[in-house]
Amino acid sequence: MKIFTEETLILYLYQETDTQLTHEIDTVLEQDIHLQERIKVLQRSIKQLERLKMQAKHPREEAVNSILAYAKKIAKK
Repeated sequence: MKIFTEETLILYLYQETDTQLTHEIDTVLEQDIHLQERIKVLQRSIKQLERLKMQAKHPREEAVNSILAYAKKIAKK
Protein backbone atom coordinates (compact mmCIF):
# COMPACT_ATOMS: atom_id res chain seq x y z
CA MET A 1 0.00 0.00 0.00
CA LYS A 2 1.28 3.45 -0.94
CA ILE A 3 2.18 5.87 1.85
CA PHE A 4 1.37 9.54 1.28
CA THR A 5 3.26 12.40 2.92
CA GLU A 6 1.45 15.14 4.82
CA GLU A 7 2.48 17.58 2.09
CA THR A 8 0.87 15.42 -0.57
CA LEU A 9 -2.33 15.11 1.45
CA ILE A 10 -2.48 18.87 1.96
CA LEU A 11 -2.10 19.38 -1.78
CA TYR A 12 -4.89 16.83 -2.25
CA LEU A 13 -7.18 18.72 0.13
CA TYR A 14 -6.50 21.98 -1.72
CA GLN A 15 -7.18 20.14 -5.00
CA GLU A 16 -3.67 20.81 -6.26
CA THR A 17 -2.68 17.23 -7.10
CA ASP A 18 -2.67 15.90 -10.63
CA THR A 19 -5.45 13.62 -11.83
CA GLN A 20 -3.48 10.41 -11.36
CA LEU A 21 -2.40 11.21 -7.80
CA THR A 22 -5.90 12.34 -6.89
CA HIS A 23 -7.25 9.02 -8.17
CA GLU A 24 -4.63 7.08 -6.20
CA ILE A 25 -5.49 8.88 -2.98
CA ASP A 26 -9.24 8.48 -3.57
CA THR A 27 -8.77 4.76 -4.16
CA VAL A 28 -6.73 4.24 -0.99
CA LEU A 29 -9.09 6.44 1.02
CA GLU A 30 -11.99 4.11 0.26
CA GLN A 31 -10.41 1.32 2.30
CA ASP A 32 -7.70 2.76 4.55
CA ILE A 33 -9.16 3.97 7.83
CA HIS A 34 -5.79 5.36 8.94
CA LEU A 35 -5.59 7.54 5.85
CA GLN A 36 -9.17 8.64 6.43
CA GLU A 37 -8.21 9.75 9.95
CA ARG A 38 -5.13 11.59 8.70
CA ILE A 39 -7.31 13.43 6.18
CA LYS A 40 -9.83 14.35 8.88
CA VAL A 41 -7.07 15.73 11.11
CA LEU A 42 -5.67 17.79 8.25
CA GLN A 43 -9.15 19.08 7.36
CA ARG A 44 -9.70 20.20 10.95
CA SER A 45 -6.30 21.87 11.00
CA ILE A 46 -7.05 23.73 7.79
CA LYS A 47 -10.39 24.94 9.18
CA GLN A 48 -8.72 26.13 12.38
CA LEU A 49 -6.07 28.01 10.41
CA GLU A 50 -8.74 29.67 8.28
CA ARG A 51 -10.59 30.76 11.43
CA LEU A 52 -7.39 32.19 12.86
CA LYS A 53 -6.75 34.10 9.64
CA MET A 54 -10.26 35.55 9.81
CA GLN A 55 -9.78 36.63 13.41
CA ALA A 56 -6.42 38.20 12.67
CA LYS A 57 -7.96 40.43 9.99
CA HIS A 58 -10.13 42.23 12.52
CA PRO A 59 -8.52 44.65 14.95
CA ARG A 60 -9.31 44.33 18.62
CA GLU A 61 -12.24 46.41 19.81
CA GLU A 62 -10.04 48.22 22.35
CA ALA A 63 -7.69 49.33 19.58
CA VAL A 64 -10.55 50.69 17.48
CA ASN A 65 -12.05 52.51 20.46
CA SER A 66 -8.69 54.00 21.37
CA ILE A 67 -8.18 55.30 17.82
CA LEU A 68 -11.70 56.77 17.74
CA ALA A 69 -11.21 58.45 21.10
CA TYR A 70 -7.91 59.94 19.94
CA ALA A 71 -9.52 61.16 16.69
CA LYS A 72 -12.31 62.87 18.63
CA LYS A 73 -9.78 64.49 20.95
CA ILE A 74 -7.72 65.81 18.01
CA ALA A 75 -10.86 66.97 16.16
CA LYS A 76 -11.90 69.14 19.13
CA LYS A 77 -8.59 71.07 19.05
